[in-house]
Amino acid sequence: MRLDVVTIFPEYLEPLNVSLVGKARSRGQLDVHVHDLRTWTYDRHSTVDDTPYGGGPGMVMKTDPWGEALDTVLADGYETGSHAPALIVPTPSGRPFTQELAVHLSERPWLLFTPARYEGIDRRVIDEYATRMDVYEVSIGDYVLAGGEAAVLVVTEAVARLLPGVLGNAESHRDDSFAPGAMAGLLEGPVYTKPPHWRGREIPDVLLSGHHGRIARWRRDEALKRTTTHRPDLIEGADPAGFDKKDREMLSILGWEPDPAGKPYGRFWRRTPGVEE
Repeated sequence: MRLDVVTIFPEYLEPLNVSLVGKARSRGQLDVHVHDLRTWTYDRHSTVDDTPYGGGPGMVMKTDPWGEALDTVLADGYETGSHAPALIVPTPSGRPFTQELAVHLSERPWLLFTPARYEGIDRRVIDEYATRMDVYEVSIGDYVLAGGEAAVLVVTEAVARLLPGVLGNAESHRDDSFAPGAMAGLLEGPVYTKPPHWRGREIPDVLLSGHHGRIARWRRDEALKRTTTHRPDLIEGADPAGFDKKDREMLSILGWEPDPAGKPYGRFWRRTPGVEE
C-alpha cells in the first residue's frame, strides 16, 4: 500500500516510523510519503489560509496550495506505478471511522490524506478531487481537534495492522472489537495472562479448563456483558438474527429482549421493564 500525507506539520507524523507501522515500512509493506503543504506556497510568509467568505471566526485553508500539492503527489504516484488512489479527509463532520471502514480501506492500494487545520479546507478542493477519485470524509469521534494529523495516525494504524503480514499472527484481529463476523457490533471482553494469581485476584476457572467450547462461550458472554455496559447503543441497534440461542439467553439475563416495534425506527432491542440502566 502507498500512503501519502499532505500537512503543514510533517513532524507530527513521526510516529509513522515506530511500532507496527514503522516495521511495515521497513519491510516494504507500506510505502509512506509525508509532504509539507507549504512547499506549494510562493509568498514570503508561506501562507496557507485566509479569512472565510461570509464572515465569522477562524481561517480557511486556501485552494491553490492544496490543488498544486495534490496534483504533484498524484502525478508522482502514477509515475511510480501506483493506481486507484483514494482521498481520505479527516474531519469531525465526516462519517464515523469504523472497523468495517478500516477493513475496506485496507483493500485499497493507495491512500492520500489531507489533514486540515483552522476551520478546514475550502470545500471546492474536496469537490474537485471527488471527480477524479473516491473521497472518504471520516471522523474518529464526536469531538474537535486542533488538526487532522492525529486522525491520520489513528486511521493509518487501524488500516496498516490489517495488511497481510503486518501482524505476527494473521488471526490476531479476528476477535477484535467490531471485527467483521461474530464480533461485528460487539466489544471484546477481558483478557488475562500469567501469573494465575496476582494480588489476591484469580484467573476465571473456565480459562484454565482447557475446554475450548466453554472458553469460546465464556468469551462471547463477556463480550455481550461489556457491550451492554459500555455501548448499549450497539445492542439496541443489533439485528436479533445475529444472535444464537445462547446469546439471547445471556441478553435476557442482562435485561434485553427483541423489540418487535423497534425495527421501523432502526432499533431492534430494548431493555426489559424494571431493569436498571
